[in-house]
Amino acid sequence: MAPSPLPLLLLLFSSLSLLPPTFSQSSSNSSSTPAINSNSVLVALLDSHYTELAELVEKALLLPTLESTLTSHNLTILAPQNAALERDLDPEFRQFLLQPRNLKSLQTLLLYHIIPNSHIDPLRGSDSHHTLAGEVVPLSETAVTELRSIVRPDGVIHGIKTLLIPKSVQEDFNRRRSLASISAVKPSGAPEVDPRTHRLKKPAPPVPLGAPPVLPIYDAMAPGPAIAPAPAPGPGSGKHHFNGHAQVKDFIQTLLLYGGYNELADILVNLTSLATEMGRLVSEGYVLTVLAPNDEALGRLTTDQLSEPGAPEQILYYHMIPEYQTEESMYNAVRRFGKVRYDTLRLPHKVLAREADGSVKFGTGEKSAYLFDPDIYTDGRISVQGIDAVLFPPDEAVPPAMGVLPANRKPPVIVKKKHKRGRILEAACQFGVMTRMSFCQ
Repeated sequence: MAPSPLPLLLLLFSSLSLLPPTFSQSSSNSSSTPAINSNSVLVALLDSHYTELAELVEKALLLPTLESTLTSHNLTILAPQNAALERDLDPEFRQFLLQPRNLKSLQTLLLYHIIPNSHIDPLRGSDSHHTLAGEVVPLSETAVTELRSIVRPDGVIHGIKTLLIPKSVQEDFNRRRSLASISAVKPSGAPEVDPRTHRLKKPAPPVPLGAPPVLPIYDAMAPGPAIAPAPAPGPGSGKHHFNGHAQVKDFIQTLLLYGGYNELADILVNLTSLATEMGRLVSEGYVLTVLAPNDEALGRLTTDQLSEPGAPEQILYYHMIPEYQTEESMYNAVRRFGKVRYDTLRLPHKVLAREADGSVKFGTGEKSAYLFDPDIYTDGRISVQGIDAVLFPPDEAVPPAMGVLPANRKPPVIVKKKHKRGRILEAACQFGVMTRMSFCQ
């Protein structure tokens, strides 16, 4: 006959009843931290009139750390008044504490006000105690305003007048504020987009002193009268290695003293702002060669040709070569290569040069001009070469009023005579082009 299981069950229940009642509870809660009750000093701090300190404790994410500390220690909290954190605190230092990257400094500052011992007397100034920040706080530096302001079983809160700042936080603040420890960032403008390729422009490499400009001269020129009234400043590098305005002034004075080119000087200075534009370009390192028509050639221009907006500028732009050429260099080039096409400031037109009768001839057919007065002015940046006719691009018709010169004409004989100055200006004033100028009155 099999034994009955009832006695075995009774024996098992009797053995369980002899175990301590807390065994099962302790085994289940051994891995969890006891919860903080409503009578804790931390809860009292969050609900107290020390609102500024309570707000900083929450921002510093210190509640879990303090809760775990309360399981093994009672706490003494030195709570600064709200005024010490609102009005008396340096705004720059407060901003430093609230920056996310300085969270460690904020935590150290707050833990410096918490001592893991509730049985201390803050009025005994000779005592020093270790804080949760790992540094020693001398109680002689604390001005207690409310002794035992809040008392709880696990801690006590004393009200103090000012904020206590540990040396490590002060050093960190000074280090961040010092310009020597902050890597300076060079300011840069907005990225520029190339209008031709619709891509970002790469920054230009640094240009050594006196080197040719990186940008072509066409990008440095001011917009024409169709875009903005002259003088309109063009884009510049800001690095003026040469005194271009003084050189242009010297070049204009040379034209006046040389004789026979006063009309061109009047156009450059009075009728247009090209003299100022040339000075700015030369100041930024560009070089120019001016094919200067003499007074007789400019006298054949009509008022209608000069009255159109931008017409004088376009005529003279076709006579300016963005290179430095002398009579010798141009003559050697045409002797060697036969025909040479020089770029001009009037895009996309080029001026053709070839050798003729021992001189240099510019243009083709009735639109040609001989190099009449070589090297009127040469200073290494500006070169002026006198010619005996006004040049026009090949695709433009020669104005009838100027007359047609024979294509096979010989170079003119150089005869210096006194000119009649101001014919172009008089015509411009007569037709109302420049009536606002003082010399038209």
